[in-house]
Amino acid sequence: MAVTKKAEGVAKEKKKGGFRETVLLLVLGVGIALLLQAFVIGSFYIPSESMENTLLINDRVFVNKLAGSPERGDIVVFKGWRTGEDTIKRVIGVGGDKVECCDSKHRIIVNGTPLDEESYLYPGDFGGGDKFSVTVPAGKLWLMGDHRTASADSRAHMDEPGGGFISVDDVIGKAVVRYWPLSRGYLFSTPETFDKVK
Repeated sequence: MAVTKKAEGVAKEKKKGGFRETVLLLVLGVGIALLLQAFVIGSFYIPSESMENTLLINDRVFVNKLAGSPERGDIVVFKGWRTGEDTIKRVIGVGGDKVECCDSKHRIIVNGTPLDEESYLYPGDFGGGDKFSVTVPAGKLWLMGDHRTASADSRAHMDEPGGGFISVDDVIGKAVVRYWPLSRGYLFSTPETFDKVK
């Protein structure tokens, strides 16, 4: 009889220990997830058509917050022009670049090199609309949407303080994968046309 009671006591202690361990692991897992969300990986949803067809309304992307300085061709999430809201666009020019619109084929020109953007531009869109020529200041970016006729990007903010440029410090991170919907899952890479820009 005494042995049975002792065995029951041991079993109860094991149950308590197992429960505590489970709770501890759960709390630890949530803590790690929150740290990753805050400092490493962020999830963002797409609220507008400005990046179609690369990103459609309600698509979701993971953003790497530790990706380093943005480069030409990267898709980045940043604090937007007027409101500071999270905004997503493509980097067309970085500090020191001369960005112009457009050549005779309606292509954006970066440092004298026309961009062949057919692989990601919205079907039927040209590289740009109204003519412009800007030199990107150091530490700044020139950003444009992939659906140029539906994007309020750097071009739309040229007459405001800051001249349409975004500070590199306002970039939250680089979009690395479109994970939702699952049927449109896609790992982003830099379009080849940007390799030709010097």
